[in-house]
Amino acid sequence: MLQRLGVIPIIAFLLLDPTLSYAAEALHLEGWGTFNLDQIWPGVTDQALVSFLLYLVVLDLCEYWYHWAQHNVRWMWALHSLHHSQQNMNLWSDDRNHVLDDLVHDMFLGLVALLIGVEPSQYILLVSLSRMLQSLQHANVRIHFGRIGEYLLVSPRFHRTHHAIGHESRGRNTLGGHNFAVLFPVWDVLFRTAHFSQGFAMTGVRDQLPPPAGKGRDYGRGFWMQQWLGLKRLVEFTRRKAR
Repeated sequence: MLQRLGVIPIIAFLLLDPTLSYAAEALHLEGWGTFNLDQIWPGVTDQALVSFLLYLVVLDLCEYWYHWAQHNVRWMWALHSLHHSQQNMNLWSDDRNHVLDDLVHDMFLGLVALLIGVEPSQYILLVSLSRMLQSLQHANVRIHFGRIGEYLLVSPRFHRTHHAIGHESRGRNTLGGHNFAVLFPVWDVLFRTAHFSQGFAMTGVRDQLPPPAGKGRDYGRGFWMQQWLGLKRLVEFTRRKAR
């Protein structure tokens, strides 16, 4: 619940703020200036609404690449796969995450936000808007935004394809996927990871399926079992890569 409300990401941001401020002061003493993205076009990008939209787009681009990594880096997928193991999509599906997965993500996003100059008040609004839209994306509905709208904002149909069984990989024992965008599908279009489907696919992870299609892997019932099994997958996937 705290994660969905954006409390944890905001706490991560506030914890990182003093460290980054100290580093910025040290750089300033050495003659280095600080960077604020909203200063790239004085008089335009420093206006409240414009800067908010600018930060929203830049952070979403970073979220796209982070999400891509969650599906292509083995240790990250070991944790993130819990989120994809949900076989009954609903508004609360975005809360089905591993604690470590959330923690690393929130620290990453908070660090990026601080480095580009996002103010705390802006960050609260950015996180709140993003979480609200992500909840809608996970709803178990056949909603789409039309021929043009599907390219402008991630819809429940677009994101459901991302959660479809088998779309988390390029085949058995591989990683990959489609539709990594968090808010704006344009990133998937630009980087050729978009998959626009009109279907209403079954959701889950390939290795949940019984043999021979999958491994019958158990992702756990209840919070504590899900967290424990996530740690076991992390060790398993790391060892497999080391070999």
